[in-house]
Amino acid sequence: MRKVLLPTVIIIAGIMILARLFYLQLIDESLKLKSENISIKKKFDYPERGYIYDRNGKLLVANQPSYDIMVTPRNVKDIDTVEFCSLLNITKEDFIRILTKAKNYSPMLPSVFLPQLNKKEYAAFQEKQRKFPGFDIVKRSLRDYQVHVGANVFGSISQVNQKTIDNNPYYNSGDLIGIQGVEESYEKILRGVKGVKYRQMNKFNKDIGPYKEGRFDTISVRGEDITLSIDAILQQYGEELMINKRGGIVAIEPKTGEILTLVTAPSYDPALLVGRQRSRNYTMLWRDSIAKPLFDRGLLAQYAPGSPFKIMTGLVGLQEGVIDEQTTFMCHHGFSYARGRFMKCHGFGPHQLHNGIYNSCNAYFGNVYLRTINKYVKPAAAVDVWSKHVRSFGLGDFMGYDLPTGKRGRVPTSKTYKKMYPNGGWRATAIVSNAIGQGEVEATPIQLANMIAAVANQGYYYTPHIIKKIKGEKIDPKFTKKHVSTIDKKYFAPMISGLFDVYNFGTASALKVEGINICGKTGTAENFTRIGGKKIQLKDHSIFVAFAPMENPKIAIAVFVENGGFGATIAGPIASLMIEKYLRGKITRTDLEKRVLEKSLKSEYERFTKKSSDTLTNIKPEPIDSTQVDN
Repeated sequence: MRKVLLPTVIIIAGIMILARLFYLQLIDESLKLKSENISIKKKFDYPERGYIYDRNGKLLVANQPSYDIMVTPRNVKDIDTVEFCSLLNITKEDFIRILTKAKNYSPMLPSVFLPQLNKKEYAAFQEKQRKFPGFDIVKRSLRDYQVHVGANVFGSISQVNQKTIDNNPYYNSGDLIGIQGVEESYEKILRGVKGVKYRQMNKFNKDIGPYKEGRFDTISVRGEDITLSIDAILQQYGEELMINKRGGIVAIEPKTGEILTLVTAPSYDPALLVGRQRSRNYTMLWRDSIAKPLFDRGLLAQYAPGSPFKIMTGLVGLQEGVIDEQTTFMCHHGFSYARGRFMKCHGFGPHQLHNGIYNSCNAYFGNVYLRTINKYVKPAAAVDVWSKHVRSFGLGDFMGYDLPTGKRGRVPTSKTYKKMYPNGGWRATAIVSNAIGQGEVEATPIQLANMIAAVANQGYYYTPHIIKKIKGEKIDPKFTKKHVSTIDKKYFAPMISGLFDVYNFGTASALKVEGINICGKTGTAENFTRIGGKKIQLKDHSIFVAFAPMENPKIAIAVFVENGGFGATIAGPIASLMIEKYLRGKITRTDLEKRVLEKSLKSEYERFTKKSSDTLTNIKPEPIDSTQVDN
């Protein structure tokens, strides 16, 4: 038996090897294609990217044709460089530099020599292309923006870098990829699938037809269209209101978590990052140290939330049982506590939850916070309980929305104060500023919008998201998962009642919109900077959060205007205008609109920053509307 086993194994192995060789050489021709690769040229057929629409079906982003000149260095022989450079309007130094870079990348593989030719440049080069061996033209599609707003929402497309090529086999040199915004988040859906054509080349590198009659060729598949939750009209209006201001506006549909608008200011026309001037324009935007238009303040700017955070202080106090609706604290334009320190306030007299909210009484909420912390024997344990409640509203952590950038904000825990006070000994009075959204608390505008959306829903929220529909696919199920806060539903009714009367008797009584029941909260956050080691107080930030209608909320909004002053001065009017624009499609408070459009804060921003002399290309300045000039 043993004598037979070894020969049997050898014979079976030999048969299997012969069978495999027979299959590879006579049946499967893909290996032949690889072996003949030296005479077979692979050409990619690039698909159009999917279109982008707003929630109402308005086309926001389409495509326009573009042409890249590709070079295969080893095939570049005996060309008239003078004629070549003149045809493409480049210098000989540019020609040498780019060709050298292409050789370093690969002398045998094609890479981009000159990207994004327009139709006229393409036609001129195509006519004489035969005179320039080694150079080919690849047709691609660039973005064609149908609107001049939403640059931070869309992102842009750019040539893929080497790191991405190395990590993702889909991409080759010269391919385009989504950068930032929905272009990056939904790149795989928008980009489509490249087609491939195999062409036979003779020894003179001349195309002599398809390989194997195109048997191995594949066709490109166009990218899928996507529909965003953004309302294009509301987005445009928000950007107009923020001209000559800095900050962010984020509006959310409470019942779904869909982002209705995502405004950052200052912004820029998305068309700036399309075409041959893209790189130059991006550099100019990046170097603008005053405006910082590439910095998305709606997602990335972390601010002290100010008085809107009193909503959290009140709800936590109710949940922890340290107050009820009738609990009363006296306010004498401030409230005194341990060690003779006091919290400034503009209120006066007895305050309960209701008028504490609409009068924005610091004394009331400072006392509520102290009671919450002092409920527990150890302040560290109390801070962690308080922090858990606050974080259940999406504050203090990344929210998981479908945009590639963001900040977690800050909600302190016992670990925070252990680092700040390594020797211990701190008490509730040392951290009482948290009660009014100062201290160690920070939030981004989108977190504040989500917070007020959760209040509008009486205790729950959906992860904010900017996608509404993907053609042929379902959106991520995490966007339909309900997140429930740690606060019992019964405590939201008195809070909402107080927020409603902010517009009736309180700090926003001058901002009412007839016929719309708006619930809101003003906020003013102190603003400091350091110059030469010296701490200098600048004009306060203006903050406002709101939702409407009170009975059936359809929009929740957070507005943050840097150096805007009191919450009711500029952020509040913007919130009222945005709410009316969304719910009615028109504006009746034209007095507020005029005030906001005419308000310029440029002098505040330039006060301690160096003016930029950079200029942008491609976009011609439009006439300035009389309502948008500086004061």
